[in-house]
Amino acid sequence: MPGSAPGSVRPADAATAWLGPPIDVRPLFAGQQAAFVDLLRGLGDDEWARPTVCPGWTVKDIAAHVLGDHVGRLSMLRDGYLALRPRDGEAFPAFLDRINDEWVTAASRISPPLLVELLSSVGDQVVEFWQGADIDAMGGSVSWAGPESHPVWLDAARDFSEYWTHHQQICDAAGRSGLTGPRYLEPVLDTFMRALPHTLRDVSAAEGTVLQVVIEGFGGWTCTRGPGRWALLRETRADPAALLGLDADTAWRLCTRGIAPARAAGHARIEGDRALAEAALNIVSIIHSGD
Repeated sequence: MPGSAPGSVRPADAATAWLGPPIDVRPLFAGQQAAFVDLLRGLGDDEWARPTVCPGWTVKDIAAHVLGDHVGRLSMLRDGYLALRPRDGEAFPAFLDRINDEWVTAASRISPPLLVELLSSVGDQVVEFWQGADIDAMGGSVSWAGPESHPVWLDAARDFSEYWTHHQQICDAAGRSGLTGPRYLEPVLDTFMRALPHTLRDVSAAEGTVLQVVIEGFGGWTCTRGPGRWALLRETRADPAALLGLDADTAWRLCTRGIAPARAAGHARIEGDRALAEAALNIVSIIHSGD
């Protein structure tokens, strides 16, 4: 995944306040890692081969993809080693799709038991890496939040929410329960909402216009049109121009394109400015080839 080593640029300041208040997910990495390895160790042969929501990928393929993410994270940010770059004229989402497929194809040679052992060892190193991160520093771009540099806390939260998503995708395919309690799902949803200002970047509205997103059981987020851009806060307002209400399951699947905006709209509560609320349904909090 792209980014800069924690502490490599400058401390985060008011210039990134539009992203909303910082999230510190560092205490959650170890629990998610342990639960993920336990999940994989309990899978039967047929479960490893089951199809997932990721087109063409089995449970084993998603697990291999997570290993690839771990290897990339440690190599680039911990060790300062960058071996792969987009080809001339290759868009970044297409580059990621290509190298992800190349990795998964190569990893098809790895047996499930060996894959679990590699994920256990390398995943523990990722946990250790994030424990030492300076989340108040500035890092690289989290592309789904915008092209500029972002605070390291958002990079860490992006990493955690991606691991959580792949964990849940495997749980769905295998018919297992996941980490869907508030301890894990609340920061995941909070992370995903950080894509709202970038999602609305081309939506014209008068300064002070407020969009309210409410996720059942998790409260609300407001996105307010400022003089230069939309800005996010973790709050609820009594008088938004538009209100978008979602249940938590629909929300995380929408943000990761497990379901399309049109399907999410069928489960949504929309009040006020419908066009503004429907624009928010285009939110995507992963690097996505449809961006």
